[in-house]
Parts: sequence; C-alpha cells; structure tokens
Amino acid sequence: MLGGPGLESVVDQLISVITNDGRNIVGILKGFDQATNIILDESHERVYSTKEGVQQLVLGLYIIRGDNISIIGELDEEIDASLDLSEVRAHPLKPVIH
Repeated sequence: MLGGPGLESVVDQLISVITNDGRNIVGILKGFDQATNIILDESHERVYSTKEGVQQLVLGLYIIRGDNISIIGELDEEIDASLDLSEVRAHPLKPVIH
C-alpha cells in the first residue's frame, strides 16, 4: 500500500482505492494528509457482479478517510481504458476484518 510520502508520486494520476467495506473507487488523486485521508476528483465507484458487467457510479469530487482505506494502487490509464468493463464478471469484495 502506498502511504504518507509515497503518495506524492501519484498526485494528479489515476488511482484505485479499495476501502475496508470492499468498495473499489477510481479517481484522480488531488491531495492527501498525514492520516492518509485522500481527495479524489472525477471519481467513480466500480460495482462488480457475477451476473452483469461492472457498474460505474459517478461520485465526482470525493473524500475518503484514511482509516477506511485498505489498498491504494496506481492504474495504467491506457490499459484501464482498453478494458471492456461490461464484459467483466466478478464477486464483490467482502469487507476487511481487522
């Protein structure tokens, strides 16, 4: 997981955030603080299903508390744009249990 100073390298880039409750939120990292609270712009949540393709719920400008973040990862914009998410089937992630 990127955290603290490591996030400086991905500011203004597309990232994916997996939250403790199993949500996958994708957006452009605009800022963060020492508690790893993050601000995403142009964000959307990807909702996975085994029966239909990935739904993308528009969130816009979005703040995620650092204590609700499990994983932060960089996304390759070219590869991400080439994916046909309507064809992707997957089980939703289960919440993280600490």
